[in-house]
Amino acid sequence: MRIENLGYHGIYLPDSNVILDGSGPDAPTFITHAHADHVPRDRRRPVFASPATAALMRARGHSGPIQELPFGERLSLPGPRRTAVTLYPAGHILGSAMVFVESEDGSLLYTGDCRTPPSPASEGFRLPDRPVDYLIIEATFALPIYKWEPHSLLFSQIREFVADALRDDAIPVLLCYNLGKAQVVMHALASSDPPVTVQIHGGGEKLCRVYEQFGVDLGRWEAYDRQTLAGKVLVTPASSLETPMIGNIRKKRIAYVSGWASLEARASQLLADTLIPLSDHLDFFELLDVCRTLRPRHTWLTHSPDPTVALHYLQKEGFSCSSLEEERNHD
Repeated sequence: MRIENLGYHGIYLPDSNVILDGSGPDAPTFITHAHADHVPRDRRRPVFASPATAALMRARGHSGPIQELPFGERLSLPGPRRTAVTLYPAGHILGSAMVFVESEDGSLLYTGDCRTPPSPASEGFRLPDRPVDYLIIEATFALPIYKWEPHSLLFSQIREFVADALRDDAIPVLLCYNLGKAQVVMHALASSDPPVTVQIHGGGEKLCRVYEQFGVDLGRWEAYDRQTLAGKVLVTPASSLETPMIGNIRKKRIAYVSGWASLEARASQLLADTLIPLSDHLDFFELLDVCRTLRPRHTWLTHSPDPTVALHYLQKEGFSCSSLEEERNHD
């Protein structure tokens, strides 16, 4: 099956005339989720996406037509070569999808960013119930040092961090990305006892409303307001560290919430008091398990800073596999 690089994360399947997470030829374009590195830079481009991803893209300024494709609904594409596309929930963030392409050349599953067990603030994770011949799987954390703790344990750590800070009359500050991580942190805090109120960075306000529109419980929250922040929780991106939003808080406790928090060096880099390694990506062992479940004819790893270890383990188990980035660099 031929795969062409469209730059950044974009992929083009020329035989099926399908684009995945990118821009390029005039071809049906399927978006896995609403993070900026997976959507077209041309905000007017027509695309296909899950209903929640469509809502999040619109909230983030996409003005082009978006055809909503519900999970599990098989879409036959026009053209001389018979091609069908189905979206499956990827467990990464709300609306995140894996794209399953069936054609005369076989079937291909592109995971985009994915997570199993899924983020509790997503629609879950489900693999196709039909054979997968080719697999393109994200490998952001594809080293054995990355093995995630259960969501229940990490959620408890988040609630305990917040409760301890508030008991000390400090403002708990949770550093996390505005889309996806912020909402899963808020979902964790929704079951706090006693209840807490979260103030969200302005860039996340519209996104939170989409999450609630699709039934995700975010608890008690409001937009950030410096004048009323006392006694509440602040959820904001790490980029806010260098702004008055955080600098003006006299007494605070800072937690960095990310898969990268598993690296202790991040505490000193970000001046964080606590590191909470909550990730919405596969860890090393989850990646191997997905490959073992699907057993494709060939697997490409993508989005990986260092794919060599995962490739070694897969090849040792008899898998045909390679790095998509390395193949792109040799083109």
